[in-house]
Amino acid sequence: MSPTDPSEQPPPHRPIRSYVLRAGRMGTGQQRALQELGPRYVLPFREEQLDYPAVFGREAPVVFEIGFGMGGATAEIAKTLPGTDFIGCEVHEPGVGALLKRIGDDHLTNLRIVQHDAVEVLRHMVAPGSLAGVHIFFPDPWHKKRHNKRRLIQPPFVAELVTRIRPGGYLHCATDWEPYAQQMLEVLGAEPSLRNTAPGYAPKPAYRPLTKFEHRGLKLGHGVWDLVFERRAGL
Repeated sequence: MSPTDPSEQPPPHRPIRSYVLRAGRMGTGQQRALQELGPRYVLPFREEQLDYPAVFGREAPVVFEIGFGMGGATAEIAKTLPGTDFIGCEVHEPGVGALLKRIGDDHLTNLRIVQHDAVEVLRHMVAPGSLAGVHIFFPDPWHKKRHNKRRLIQPPFVAELVTRIRPGGYLHCATDWEPYAQQMLEVLGAEPSLRNTAPGYAPKPAYRPLTKFEHRGLKLGHGVWDLVFERRAGL
């Protein structure tokens, strides 16, 4: 075989991504929200750091959310915490449309969206040490063992993510898949820049609302695990 034989080439590197593309249908309300509110509330992806006061028109703590789904919890949190500004990342257009509709219905001024991979948004648009907090609620658990390596919460990603959180800021993760909760606890606990705010799993913070899916799961006896870690000062 020649040195350039394709069979001898190493497999391509699989970058960390915050999402998996899935098909979804857009309702008329979501489509209208995209058209009417998208230009104001959806920030275009650019390889330059965001100027938060310019984006929100004020100085306030900023919390970044990775993968908000249909945006119900995101809108409720923004409504509950009007003194905090929120940036939500989601690639699925129906979810973006649904959250835009909630922004319009609830007259939310402290919420913006980036429809792009959150890993790249963090890397290029979020300045180091600029976030008051990060929310990662119910990320894809990748149930099959051979797919566990695709989970978002892995040591390299967490090490990069923590650099965007200011000292004293927090990282809040939640999952309803116990093996993933165990992995999260192990990975976050091993990151030297983070300190667990609880002896293990944390009580659900009051600001995180229960989703319809979570309500249904709890009635069936399913568990939900919250993890809240804080970035250490000086690290």
